[in-house]
Amino acid sequence: MTELLKSVYQKWSEAVDQKVSKRPERKPEFVNTSGIPVKRVYTPLDHTDGDYLSELGFPGEYPFTRGVQPTMYRGRFWTMRQYAGFASAEESNKRYRFLLDQGQTGLSVAFDLPTQIGYDSDNEMAIGEVGKVGVAIDSLKDMETLFNQIPLDKVSTSMTINAPAAVLLAMYIVVAEKQGASSKQLKGTIQNDILKEYSSRGTYIFPPKPSMRIITDIFSYCAEHVPLWNTISISGYHIREAGSTAVQEVAFTLANGIAYVDAALKAGLDVDTFGPRLSFFFNAHLDFMEEVAKYRAARKLWAHIMKERFGAKNPKSMMIRFHTQTAGCTLTAQQPKNNIVRVAFQAMAAVLGGTQSLHTNSMDEALSLPSEESVQIALKTQQLIAYETGVTDTVDPLAGSYYVEALTREIYDRAYAYIKKIDEMGGAPTAIEQGYVQREIQDSAYTYQREIEKEERIVVGLNRFHIDEEKPKNLLRVDPAVRTQQMERLKNLKAGRNNDNVNNALAALDRGARGNDNLMPLIMEAVRAYATLGEICDVLRGIFGEYQGINTLR
Repeated sequence: MTELLKSVYQKWSEAVDQKVSKRPERKPEFVNTSGIPVKRVYTPLDHTDGDYLSELGFPGEYPFTRGVQPTMYRGRFWTMRQYAGFASAEESNKRYRFLLDQGQTGLSVAFDLPTQIGYDSDNEMAIGEVGKVGVAIDSLKDMETLFNQIPLDKVSTSMTINAPAAVLLAMYIVVAEKQGASSKQLKGTIQNDILKEYSSRGTYIFPPKPSMRIITDIFSYCAEHVPLWNTISISGYHIREAGSTAVQEVAFTLANGIAYVDAALKAGLDVDTFGPRLSFFFNAHLDFMEEVAKYRAARKLWAHIMKERFGAKNPKSMMIRFHTQTAGCTLTAQQPKNNIVRVAFQAMAAVLGGTQSLHTNSMDEALSLPSEESVQIALKTQQLIAYETGVTDTVDPLAGSYYVEALTREIYDRAYAYIKKIDEMGGAPTAIEQGYVQREIQDSAYTYQREIEKEERIVVGLNRFHIDEEKPKNLLRVDPAVRTQQMERLKNLKAGRNNDNVNNALAALDRGARGNDNLMPLIMEAVRAYATLGEICDVLRGIFGEYQGINTLR
């Protein structure tokens, strides 16, 4: 059968080539965003040398190529988790409660830039940024307001926070305690992925070594006290937003994951103790089939890494459970309603790729923070996919596609080659310190942008198919007075709290950070005393110092 197929395929190809010589195809060469050549047609010849059970297996079983759950969305849908947060804790609380009323099934908190880099709103470094790209959280008091009337033992919460992740997690746990909930009931995720901050995003505080210590302290603390919490969300999303290809997104994300597992093992933790609570965060970009194959390849590759490299025995340690967000970098300010369609296709790719959680971007995010109407449309997009399209009725519906299976293997092989090279350099932290990862991403971003400028890559409404359009109206703007209000709250907080308790807690944190104590219990006590985010981070800055970025320009 194989020889016959080869012969027929050869004749067919030659006949088509003759036609193409007279009437050329749209492009002389077709490649996807990772530079992988896309063949004219795929056949069983592209997937004949693999054993089904070792290559694909069944859903819910090693190597998890076809999904981490045996029934996937036939059991329950992914968590519909809209990323939200702006201005003050009061305003963000209103948005969260609105989204929950609209059928959202999990919360996802966006913090403002000062919060992300460990500054209180009254710090001069916070001028012009308070409440702009997320909610301002300066203290436990703000966190109490943020989750007012939201029972934390009933919802799952994701927090996009990295350098000060331990502080924000401590605040969340204490708020739950004040609500009467046990930390053992809490479900959610902190991003807590500092390595990608050095290479792709920039919201770091401390140098890599103490940052890795804090991360492993969180692993250890949560394994005992917050066992249902995902202690890290190893993020490929920001790597892709910075300009990487799909292959690089998989490779650099999993290389970072390897570094975190290595660090935890060196800290004396057992891989099957913390392994099941690792989670990942991927981008849903524009090349539909490439994105579906990317998720499948990532699952298979991580399963192999955890089993063969780290000796994991618990199948849950080998599963890549991931959240997905549609690609913010693909949204255009021109013809913003086109973004609704882009997001729908990207969300569909994430679902067909087997995501466990999904955020859909709003159509106006290239212009401003999303309005209530655009957030509602974004959430409805997920609900339409879940309830109306039928794609959730069977597991991994694109499996067996000659193209998808060939592309899954190609992404796997190319990502593995990257990981091997990073291993030879000494691992992800070394590759980042040497600027290798940054340069690879920069080169890919440059190539992608040049393709758009030369119209080799068409973006509807941007470099082709223009229309005359009115300036957008009713955009959400954050009132600059938010900083003044936050500063007043901070002043009142410091006047009303027991400052002796605060000083004692901060002194204990200082001593613990200079030694080898797990920092989480010490941070918890500082939070309970209403020490501010900035005060806690300043103690650690005084001991660990601040990381200075490197110049990666050639």
